[in-house]
Amino acid sequence: MDNLHVAKLLDETADLMEIAAEDGFRIRSYRNAAKTIEGYPDSVMAMLAGGERKVTDIPGIGKGIAHILGEIAERGSFERRDEMLQKYPPTALEMLKIQGLGPKSIALLIEAFRVTTIDDLERICLDHRLRELPRMGAKLEEKILRSIAIYRKSAGRFLVNFATQTAEELSGLLGAVEGVETVSAAGSLRRGRETIGDVDIVVCGPGAVAALDVFTKWGKVDEVLAKGENKASARVGVEGIQVDVRALPVENYGAAMQYFTGSKEHNVNLRTRAIKKGWTLNEYSLSRESDGVVVACRTEEEIYEALGMAWIAPELRENTGEIEAAEKGELPRLLELEDMRGDLHMHTRESDGRGTLEEMAAAALERGYEYIVITDHSKALAMANGLDEKRAIAFARMVAGMEPQELGLRVFSGLECDIMKDGRMDLDNEALAELDFVVASVHSHMNLDEQAMTDRLLAALENPYIHTLGHPTGRVLLHRDAYAYAFERVAAKAAEKGVFMEINASPERLDLHAPLIRAAKARGCRFTISTDAHHPKHFENMRYGVKMARRGWLSKGDVVNTLGLSEFEESIRGARAKRLN
Repeated sequence: MDNLHVAKLLDETADLMEIAAEDGFRIRSYRNAAKTIEGYPDSVMAMLAGGERKVTDIPGIGKGIAHILGEIAERGSFERRDEMLQKYPPTALEMLKIQGLGPKSIALLIEAFRVTTIDDLERICLDHRLRELPRMGAKLEEKILRSIAIYRKSAGRFLVNFATQTAEELSGLLGAVEGVETVSAAGSLRRGRETIGDVDIVVCGPGAVAALDVFTKWGKVDEVLAKGENKASARVGVEGIQVDVRALPVENYGAAMQYFTGSKEHNVNLRTRAIKKGWTLNEYSLSRESDGVVVACRTEEEIYEALGMAWIAPELRENTGEIEAAEKGELPRLLELEDMRGDLHMHTRESDGRGTLEEMAAAALERGYEYIVITDHSKALAMANGLDEKRAIAFARMVAGMEPQELGLRVFSGLECDIMKDGRMDLDNEALAELDFVVASVHSHMNLDEQAMTDRLLAALENPYIHTLGHPTGRVLLHRDAYAYAFERVAAKAAEKGVFMEINASPERLDLHAPLIRAAKARGCRFTISTDAHHPKHFENMRYGVKMARRGWLSKGDVVNTLGLSEFEESIRGARAKRLN
């Protein structure tokens, strides 16, 4: 059991305890322990299994939590969790995923209407009975019904970081099987989709069939769905993500990867082109239909070349013009993760982050970055201990006095400043002027109508001190849809004002996504890719932001934080000076 799973057990138990209105101190102790364990670099289960270090050596883990961790290691649960699940069904936890409901609301619904499932909740709202309860009305009913629709639409989908972790762990397991030569993730995960329905793994080599047995006997397999000569399917982990493993000879690797990567629309287009040449294209080969002679099969490059085009990067394979561009030799040279020179959006303990400035800088230095921008929240997010004008100015002056050699890279002062309902910035311009870099973001009043939200963002873009529009659609994957506004108008204004559009690399957001990236680029926008890190380990999420940029056909020159230090500094100072003039 990995740290993420352990943290989830503690968090879910805290949720159930909140529903039961239990002691707040104990609830906080569970949540704090969950945060600590989730971010801890070593496996707490491995530490419990024996070794020189004890779990109580981890800061914030006392004897009480250590005892609970021991129970989890022994039987996968613990006494307090079992008691809560006897009191409330697991479906009560599912209701917490519905926007607009918190633990207290759920407790009230259970008491008043015996609501224990999302279906029950939907029925109560459709019957307009929610408004019978204190502080609940028609607007909340509408909000909950919209959220239920979003939840059902996303049911069976998983965040890309979870799917990636599953694929990487399984690939390591199967790659160690004797005779296995290649193990590769295919499907929507390889294409970099924002959410993943299932994980596709292609295994090649003489030991590929034996790898299927290793897969179905893997300790994380909850249910084997099917097993044949060259394919096995199973549900994995408590989350139940479906994993399909396919075994093929090495000589079919290229054809298999092309076929199983997709997308369906891309593959249909390729097969149509193959048929016009008198060929067939499947997971085994590109072959002549007349006599079965293989034209290409070992590599994807051979297959695309035989069909008269350049190899197409997986992220582009959505049948949105990539095949035509490949035929004409007009595919862009896509951005690479190695091109990134800095991260421009992150939080420290000064607001709601879980690392110090020094810890964030050290993690960035390990990644080879030349610079970072610390962008803690502004005062509007009081629950995040946001900075007011006085703290922001003090922070800017403290950073200005730092020498780069102190931390090994350049630290710029920044802020994630809230865009207020009327488009004003949360801090006054005198404070913003002191900062090197300002991310302007919406965190409130997300239910404005399209015109009001458009006006709000256009007004914000008039502020001369902002540099980038943070997570520009406000979506939270599998939880909250984007807010409505005239995106192309806002993108055009951002380009005119020299304000960058952020590609937020947090797996919960991945905002912007491919169609909007392409639309913004067409209107002259440049971009930043940042992790919105709240912990040093979150820097690893940069790869997901780069994936989004690649899906949006971006090259290195489209992204500001691919610039070296001096060019980056000149760029952000020049952009502000131009707006002020």
